[in-house]
Amino acid sequence: MVFIEGGEFSMGAARFYPEERPVRCVAVESFWIDATPVTNVAFARFVAASGYVTVAERRAESLPGGGSNVFVQPNSSVDLADPSQWWQFREGACWRHPLGPASDLTGLENHPVVHIAFEDALAYAAWAGKQLPTEAQWEFAARGGLDGAEYAWGNALAPDGLMLANYWQGEFPTENTLADGWARTSPVATYPGNGYGLHDMIGNVWEWTVDAWSMPRDASAPKCCAGREGARPKDGTSMPERKVIKGGSHLCAINYCQRYRPAARHPQPIRESASHIGFRCVAKAVRASA
Repeated sequence: MVFIEGGEFSMGAARFYPEERPVRCVAVESFWIDATPVTNVAFARFVAASGYVTVAERRAESLPGGGSNVFVQPNSSVDLADPSQWWQFREGACWRHPLGPASDLTGLENHPVVHIAFEDALAYAAWAGKQLPTEAQWEFAARGGLDGAEYAWGNALAPDGLMLANYWQGEFPTENTLADGWARTSPVATYPGNGYGLHDMIGNVWEWTVDAWSMPRDASAPKCCAGREGARPKDGTSMPERKVIKGGSHLCAINYCQRYRPAARHPQPIRESASHIGFRCVAKAVRASA
């Protein structure tokens, strides 16, 4: 973990999406945060020690057709307003089988664990003696000391053409030029750390926070990810509980969902998982050195 000295910062962004506004001054206390997202090998240790079964696995055991959401690249142009065009709910998809029952974690040991629902992340954090970050903690850490910068390293997305995070290059969702070398997740710490030495704070996988989702008045919730986060049920039932996820993922692109930024945020139903959602943990500051 990395120690983050507390302080004040400008939270949010003014020029991208309405859910990031207004920019406001926020104070956070000192805390520790994982240097990378939790990996498959780390999550496997937790499961081996605790016997924990994730939401996606429980759903697959108890319901016909249970599993999780997997990104499937379309072969032709699609309506960008309809994420169902590239998300497929696959039977048996879970953290052990990220693309479905025929897949496994071979070669993915040091990649971020995915298909993680909110309670799965909470369970791991409790086992590890940690917590999930607040949205303010996560964003403060992601900025790496660059208050007000658009990205975790400054104001240019790819300075001098250099890829500094795992995000989508090309026309999403049909063309991926793979300029960063990865079609899906990448091993943690593939890219340089930010000013605090934290890796993958933007891109690679979305990460859970403990904060309940809220929007500025008169603004509509975004819907660039898997799940029902942009739609209100028509049968009179209430909206499923949602939490804020941060950081964007390998599916964020210039032409769609420019959320590979510290200020970016998105709503995610707490019991829904997908092939681009993971997490990292924080801990209370009890000392200033490991």
